[in-house]
Amino acid sequence: MAEAMAPTRDDSLPGSSEPDMAIPLGDGSEASVIAAAPASAPPSELIEPGRALALADFSPPALAAGERLIRLAYRLGVPGPTLAAPFRKPAKPRLLATVLNPLPGSKVAGTALRAGHFMVHGVKAPITQIDFAGAARLAPPLERVVHSFAWLADLEAAAPREQVVPVAERVLAAWLAANPAPPSRPGKGPAWTVANAGLRELNWLVHAPLILSGNDKAQRARVLAAMTETARWLDKNVGRAEDLLGEVAGWCGIVAAGLLLPDGKPRRLFGEAGLIKALGELVGDDGGVLSRSSLAQMEAIALIVKLRACYQAVRRDPPAALEAILALLVPPLLALTHGDGSLGSWQGGWAVDAADLAALIAASGVRTRPLRDVRQWGYQRVVAQKSILQFDAAPPPLAKHARSGCASTLAFELSHHGQRLIVNCGGAASAGGLIPVRLEQGLRATAAHSTLVLDDANSTAILINGRIGGGVSEVEVDRRTLAGEKLTGATRLEASHNGYVARYGLTHRRILILRDEGTELRGEDLLVPAGGKGKSGKVAFAIRFHLGPGIEVGLAEDGQGAGLALPDGSYWQFRAGGQVTVEESIWADGQGRPQPVQQLVLQGLVSRGGGNFAWLLKKMG
Repeated sequence: MAEAMAPTRDDSLPGSSEPDMAIPLGDGSEASVIAAAPASAPPSELIEPGRALALADFSPPALAAGERLIRLAYRLGVPGPTLAAPFRKPAKPRLLATVLNPLPGSKVAGTALRAGHFMVHGVKAPITQIDFAGAARLAPPLERVVHSFAWLADLEAAAPREQVVPVAERVLAAWLAANPAPPSRPGKGPAWTVANAGLRELNWLVHAPLILSGNDKAQRARVLAAMTETARWLDKNVGRAEDLLGEVAGWCGIVAAGLLLPDGKPRRLFGEAGLIKALGELVGDDGGVLSRSSLAQMEAIALIVKLRACYQAVRRDPPAALEAILALLVPPLLALTHGDGSLGSWQGGWAVDAADLAALIAASGVRTRPLRDVRQWGYQRVVAQKSILQFDAAPPPLAKHARSGCASTLAFELSHHGQRLIVNCGGAASAGGLIPVRLEQGLRATAAHSTLVLDDANSTAILINGRIGGGVSEVEVDRRTLAGEKLTGATRLEASHNGYVARYGLTHRRILILRDEGTELRGEDLLVPAGGKGKSGKVAFAIRFHLGPGIEVGLAEDGQGAGLALPDGSYWQFRAGGQVTVEESIWADGQGRPQPVQQLVLQGLVSRGGGNFAWLLKKMG
């Protein structure tokens, strides 16, 4: 195996004098992988969960003494109308302004709604068969769409308003009949989580023309009453949210109601303070959300964008802190884009389509570049000409923040000219669409990511309901530029994690070197005995490289490599210091739907005294 291979020196890489591992190529030449940092290297950065994401500190808007008193009284339970206009009758329920929706939905999903179906991640669910009361549980993605009323944006995108209003009113009437009054507290069915209630209130207000334009005055009164009751319920229960992002959604619903419903100033003042505080706890100081999820990052941006539209509707400026947080959220998200503009597959997410992501970024109004070294959020990004490398160099999120937590530490993705070469499976958060729910935990496992696995065990324990357990608790990261003349240098990433130390006494270290010309990625996976002394015996290992869609694979005659024919006509060669096999895999596409792909697997037994496995991915011709 590769651990027995003799070290050589690579003089072809200017600025590098480190020891490496030689890998035989098909033509008899050699490629090397730098195995360790030189003794003179600067100290690595240790990322520990306790401080991996420092909380962003944002202050609520500055208020005059009278407004602070109003906010305090409202928080203590004094009704809003009493505080807003103490000497007149409460205003009749109505909407104070019409919001211009900043985020268009899916025309395809909206067309399905007009035909009588919800469509989520490729699966159609007849509206007539939906239990809006929530007694018969739906697949999680469908539950979120149905009870958050996110489908209103899809319906709006499908046809002119007069054609879709009857559909919106019919579905809303069925939902209100099944949910005549809010429960006393969250947890009484999926409709009444804080996240779904907050999103529902926000979507009702943003898409009010779809649900308040009919001629039925009784229906209009019921809808306005439901908006008011939901806002009151959120006032009382927003602190009981299931996670920080759910709390942010709840606060957004409260602020939107304070802006657009009568006598709302006390609620708005109360909501703005709570929202800024919750966002400060959700977002680290490099802009990444604590769940480390690109989907959660997108949801946080979308919430602020929609809420800002509510401010614009009533001609008020949003708090400066809200704009600052929005500007902070966008660059880390862009760090996870590939050359075609779509996202990498991390922490349960999928390869969100470039058009969907571009629409969100455009609506945010933030013009910026991707961050390349998002240390606290935990992702490294290397751009080399037409190639983009993404590397997970941090522990998984803390259990209390994880929604679809994945054991993906030290996994990577690689794309060239918009074509994905190496991917992660992704799609755990879309399980329940065309991806079966039973695959959800498997898609969160270490084996579903392009990294090393020991004994088919996860580097961090995968639990039910998107949660995670013990495993990786610290990661060391070292990033440096290897100097050279134009396009002859490289970027070197080295990271290690302790997820296998407790069970096997081995630390996993991975080194990735991407040349500046973007056509060669060298890698080495090392297993190092913890404490410097190895145990006796051997353990099974597998290093998995999940391949992008449409790649045709042909194994080399010696079994130690493979040729990769990409859909764009280019050809890449993979070489390793051991036997390589090809296995089936799946990959979640831009709509969260499963696509069949293949994976290259380098596997065998390794001594508990440690070992190292070198490999090379190179564009030919």
